[in-house]
Amino acid sequence: MTQPILQTEGLSKSFTLHLQGGVRIPVLADVDLTLLPGECVALSGPSGAGKSTLMRSLYGNYRAGSGRILVRHDGAMVDIASADPRTIIAVRDRTLGYVSQFLRVVPRVPALDVVAEVLVGRGVAVARARDAAHDLLLRLNIPPRLHAVPPATFSGGEQQRVNLARGFIGAHPVLLLDEPTASLDGANSAVVIEMIRQAKARGVAIVGIFHDAEVRDQVADRLFPVMPLQDAA
Repeated sequence: MTQPILQTEGLSKSFTLHLQGGVRIPVLADVDLTLLPGECVALSGPSGAGKSTLMRSLYGNYRAGSGRILVRHDGAMVDIASADPRTIIAVRDRTLGYVSQFLRVVPRVPALDVVAEVLVGRGVAVARARDAAHDLLLRLNIPPRLHAVPPATFSGGEQQRVNLARGFIGAHPVLLLDEPTASLDGANSAVVIEMIRQAKARGVAIVGIFHDAEVRDQVADRLFPVMPLQDAA
C-alpha cells in the first residue's frame, strides 16, 4: 500500500490582530489532508476561505496553531508544525518545493542564476546548474537574450515563468503550486500543464491552488475543499 508523503492531522490556524484589541480570526480548523506520491490535489473554495493560508502553513511560513503537518523527508516523517528552523530549511531544500504567485529574488541577479541557484545550493557545479536552468527557461519560453537580465525588469508573465523554473528545477518530491498559471497566456499555460503531468508521472506529489478551472481539470486528481469558518469570538 502506498504511504502518504504529506499529511495534516487536526491542523488549525488563526491570526491575532494585536492592533485591534487582540481580536482572534480563525482561518483553518481541524484540517486533515493526505497526499500520495504522484497525486495532484487542488484546494477548492471561495476567495478568503484559507487556501493560501493552508499552503503557507504546509511550507512552514505560518506556524500552525495546533495539529501536525507531516512530510516524508529522508525516509522519516517530519512534523513541520513543530520542527526547528534548521530542519524546515533542510526539508525545503530537498523535499518540499513551493512556487508562489510572485517572484522574490535578490535584485540585479540574472534570471539564469536565479534559477540555477537552487542546484548550486545543493553542491551542483555552477556550469551544470546553469545548463539545467538554461534548458528549463527555454522550455518556459524565456528566450536566451533574457537569461542574463535580472527578472525584476520582466513582465508579470515572464517573472512567473522564472518562478516556475526555479520551483521545478529542484525536482522536489512534494511541490506546492499557488496559482501557477495566473499570469500566463494559453500557450504558456499548456507548457506548465505538461510539466505538472510529467512531474506526477515521476511520482511528485502536488498540492495546488488553480483558479483557472480548465487548468485544474487537466492536472488535478481530486479536489480538497477549504471552506470559510464561521465568525468566532
